[in-house]
Amino acid sequence: MNNLTLKQLRYVQALAQTGHFGRAADLCAISQPALSLQIKEVEDHLGVALFERDTRQVRLTSFGADFVARARDILRSVQDLEDFARNEKGNVLSRLRMGIIPTIAPYLLPALVGALKRQTPDIDIHVRETLTPRLIEDLAQGRIDTAIVALPVSESSFEETPLFTERFVFVRPKSDDGKPVPSVKMLQEMRLLLLEEGHCFRDQALEFCNITLRRPRETLDGSSLATLVQMVDAGLGVTLIPEMAVSVETRSASVSIIPFDTPEPTRTIGMIWRKSNPLAPAFKTLSLLVRDTAQALRARP
Repeated sequence: MNNLTLKQLRYVQALAQTGHFGRAADLCAISQPALSLQIKEVEDHLGVALFERDTRQVRLTSFGADFVARARDILRSVQDLEDFARNEKGNVLSRLRMGIIPTIAPYLLPALVGALKRQTPDIDIHVRETLTPRLIEDLAQGRIDTAIVALPVSESSFEETPLFTERFVFVRPKSDDGKPVPSVKMLQEMRLLLLEEGHCFRDQALEFCNITLRRPRETLDGSSLATLVQMVDAGLGVTLIPEMAVSVETRSASVSIIPFDTPEPTRTIGMIWRKSNPLAPAFKTLSLLVRDTAQALRARP
């Protein structure tokens, strides 16, 4: 073996990211034995172990952690070079790797992908739907080009562009239809259904309700907004959902939807990308398309 290859660096990064040979192999679209062989060749070439291995887990060594950090910088720079070339050729939207949070994806993505395909029929779109902290990590490491998240993220290396502000609405059983809008104090006494920990929308709902969780049973958790609405329909409690989700999530649920009194809870949705990315001007243009698509959706009756 003469020199390390970019492909081998990607294999090392995948194993560091997943901590599991099988999952890393799946991520790299190769067999597990082939991945193991490539990792061993890298370690033999360096003369230093990158990973500690046992029967249950794969961990980075101290040297391995430093090596992976440098490898990420190299891979990100290579991606920036490719983006620079795409920008120079004018093929800025020939490929798009976009991340999006779960409380936006089901409602915005179908219309957005359609708009992108109409604008650039041959565009190659890859979408990753996951929680904000993972999207931030993926963006920082160059695994995605841009992400649609709730702002702010307050990362100095990222550009943040607001797209729209949306209200939260109150969802309660249909039998409560006609009752007054609950105050924040009243909400604190209700059984509030929330998304699982890790969702930024959960934190935003708790902040509005001025609730600090002290006991594990103060709330019931759901994995999606659809689950929360169905739980309300079943009489298990009440919840808050973003306005964009209402038309989709209430189709098959018998619930009452009501806006809050002023000041209403809201969140700002925006796009983020690395400031250093040569395609930054294209992402700015893309953000206008995302904004217009979202506005059209919200204008529907």
